[in-house]
Amino acid sequence: MQTRAIILAAGKGTRMKSKKAKVLHELCGMPMIQHVINNVKEAGFDEVHAIIGPDSDEVGDYLGDSVKKTVQEERLGTAHAVNQLSDLLADEEGDTLVICGDTPLISSHTIQNLLDFHHERKSLATILSAEADVPTGYGRIVRNYDGSVKRIVEEKDATSEIRELHEISTGTFIFDNQTLFKALDKVTDDNAQNEYYLPDAVNILFREHKLIDAYETMEFEETLGINDRVALSQAESLLREQINIRHMQNGVTLIDPKNTYIDAGVEIGMDTIIYPGAVLGGSTIIGENVTITSSSHITDSEIEDDAVIKQSVITGSKVGRGTNVGPFAQLRPGSKLGEEVKIGNFVEVKKSELENEAKVSHLSYIGDAHIGARANIGCGAITVNYDGENKHKTEVGRDSFIGCNSNLIAPVKIGERSFIAAGSTVTDEVPEDSLAIARNRQTTKEGYYKNQK
Repeated sequence: MQTRAIILAAGKGTRMKSKKAKVLHELCGMPMIQHVINNVKEAGFDEVHAIIGPDSDEVGDYLGDSVKKTVQEERLGTAHAVNQLSDLLADEEGDTLVICGDTPLISSHTIQNLLDFHHERKSLATILSAEADVPTGYGRIVRNYDGSVKRIVEEKDATSEIRELHEISTGTFIFDNQTLFKALDKVTDDNAQNEYYLPDAVNILFREHKLIDAYETMEFEETLGINDRVALSQAESLLREQINIRHMQNGVTLIDPKNTYIDAGVEIGMDTIIYPGAVLGGSTIIGENVTITSSSHITDSEIEDDAVIKQSVITGSKVGRGTNVGPFAQLRPGSKLGEEVKIGNFVEVKKSELENEAKVSHLSYIGDAHIGARANIGCGAITVNYDGENKHKTEVGRDSFIGCNSNLIAPVKIGERSFIAAGSTVTDEVPEDSLAIARNRQTTKEGYYKNQK
C-alpha cells in the first residue's frame, strides 16, 4: 500500500526572532526539517512532500530535490496547507502522514509504530498521542470503551473532569488518504483566527462516526514542537543525550557525556575515547581506538584508527592512522595527513599533503605544500605560499630536513634527502642530496658596546 508523508513547513516562526526560516535552525548540526525528513524516510514512507511558505526561498533551496515541494501562497492554517496537494493526491489510495517540520525529535521508530498501529486497527485516522505530566495547553484525548478515540477536546473547551486527563494530541496524524482530502473539503474557517485547521478535519470524521484511533508513544519528550530558542535548546539537549548514548552503546568511551558535543551526522568507531569539551560536527568520521582530548573541534573530517588529537581544530581534512595532532594545532580545509605523521603544538596546515611519518613538530605554517615521507620540518619553518595575488606550491622531498626558522618561498622544490640550514630563505630549487644555506654571513664587531659608550 502506498504511503506518503506531508511535512508542514510554511510557518513564519516569528517567536524564533530570526531572519532565518524556523525549520532551518540547526539541531545537533542539522536543520530541524532535515531531521524530520530523515526520520520519515527511515520509517519507510514511499513519498515525501513538504509544504513551504511563499517567502521561503531559502527553505526551497535547501530542500532541493530531496522531497517534493509545494508552496502555500497564503498562510491560512494547517488544513489549508495540506489541501494544497488536493489536485495531486486526493484520488490516491493508501495512507498519508501529516507531521510538522518543527518536530525533529519524533523518531523513525515512533513513526513506524504509528503506521503499524494504524494498519492493525484499520482506522481511517490515527493520532499520535502521548502522556504529559503537565498537559496544560494541549488538546486531550477522550477514548471510547474499546480504546478508539471518542473526541479531542481543546483545553479551553474542556470540563474539569476532562482536564484531569493527561493523554494529549501531539499534532501528528496518519489518515486514509482519500478520507483525509474528503474531510479537508468540509473544513471551514469559522474561528477567531479565520484559518483552516487540520484537527477540524479529525473532528469532522468524529461527527461522521468514522473509526479514529490514537497511538500513544511512551516518549513524550519526542513530541516537543520547537517554536522559540528556549525549545530549540531543550531539543538540542535531548537529542545530544540520545546521540551520546547511542555512541557509548556502540563501544565509544565518553569521559563526560554531558559536556561532549557530537552532531547527528558523526560516525565513531569502537574503543575511541573522547574527553569533555570536544566538539565533533558535520559529516565527520572517526575511526577505532582514536583519542580526542578536551577542547578539540573537528568538523567534516576523517580521522583514521589509532590517531591522537590534542586540543586542536580540524576542518575538512583527513588524518591518517596513528597520526598525532596537537596540542593547539589547526588543520584547515584540504589538509591530508598520512600515517604516523606528527603535527605538533601551534602548527597550522592548510591545503597540504604530508606523507607517512613526516614531522612538523612546532610553530610552523605549512600551506599549499606537499611534504614527502619522513621529512622533518624544523621549528618556525614556513612555506611562503602567497605573493600578494596568487597562491603557489612548495614541494619537499622524502627524508629531507628543513632547519628551524627557514622560509621556503613558493613556488619552490626541495629534492629528496636534502638539508636546508636553519635561518635560510630559499627561493631556488634544491636538488636531491644537497645542503642549501641561504643567509648572510655573520658579522661580529668586538667591543661594540664600549665603543658606543
